[in-house]
Parts: sequence; structure tokens; C-alpha cells
Amino acid sequence: MEWSMDVQTMIWLFPVVFILHDFEEIIMLESWIAKEGEKVSKILPNKISNRVMRQFTMTTAQMAVAVLVIFLFVSSATFMASQYVTNGPLGNIYFFTVLLLIFFIHVFTHVGQSILFRSITPGVVTSVLFVFPYSLLMLTSLLSSQLINWNTIWVTLPFAFLAIPVLLAAHWIGKKLI
Repeated sequence: MEWSMDVQTMIWLFPVVFILHDFEEIIMLESWIAKEGEKVSKILPNKISNRVMRQFTMTTAQMAVAVLVIFLFVSSATFMASQYVTNGPLGNIYFFTVLLLIFFIHVFTHVGQSILFRSITPGVVTSVLFVFPYSLLMLTSLLSSQLINWNTIWVTLPFAFLAIPVLLAAHWIGKKLI
């Protein structure tokens, strides 16, 4: 079972890559919104712009709390995926696959935002340099080691979109606690 060590290491890299990426977002968001918020309002339709600005206007500390809430999900999914590889009692690969798909899709939102706003948006650098290669390699590793198959991806993909309320709740918690 030589491949399980490699896949196991890749699985445990998920929280590391997540935190690298989210540190970039935490550090950049508040100042980027202050600097580019007017551009966002001009480019997006009013209704969408108001929603985006309301959702993402937060202090660095509030964003850090929101990231912590999401990190708890990432850590739980990573632990369960690790258990799945070793046939542990708490093994579950589906939760991990959902979060990995979110992570992968999230890259394209950052790139799209940067193109739309003609700006380096919070998170785009680590998305391109770390998140995209990691998530693509992780999906490939899971598929080649037969821990998941394409059916797993198609079954879990809709749940990636159901995670949006969790993200919104994390932002709400960040704003309420700080």
C-alpha cells in the first residue's frame, strides 16, 4: 500500500494550503475593499454590488474569525479523509471531496474577479500558485488511487453549492463576534 502514504500526505496538505490561501485573503480583504470598493460598485449591478459589499466589508479580525470557522470544517474533513484511507472508524471521503471541489472551483472565482475588476483581488495569487495545483493534484491522486471515482465527484458536486450558506454563516459569525 505504498500509494496510501502519498495520498495520506496529500490529504494532510489540505489544511496547510487552505490556511496559506486564506491568510492572503485575511491580509488583503479590508484594504482591498477600501481601495477598490467604488470600482466594484461601478462594475456590478446595484443589487449585486450592495450584496457583495455588505458581505465582504469586514475588518481583518472579523475575516480571521470567519476563516477559523471554515478551517474547522476543513480540518474535520481532512481528518475523516485520512481515516477513510486507513479504514479508520470515522472515515469519510465524501465530505473531503465536497470541500476539495469547492476549493478547486474557488480558484476560478478569484481569477474571474481579478479579470472583471482588473485588479489583484484578495486570494488570487495563492489560488493560482497553490490552490489550483494542489486541488488538481489531489483530485488526480484520489482518482488514481481509486479512493474516489468520477461518480463520487458528480454525486458530491451539488453539495459544493450547498456549502454557500456555511460560508455566509462564517462571515456572519465573524462580524458578530468581533
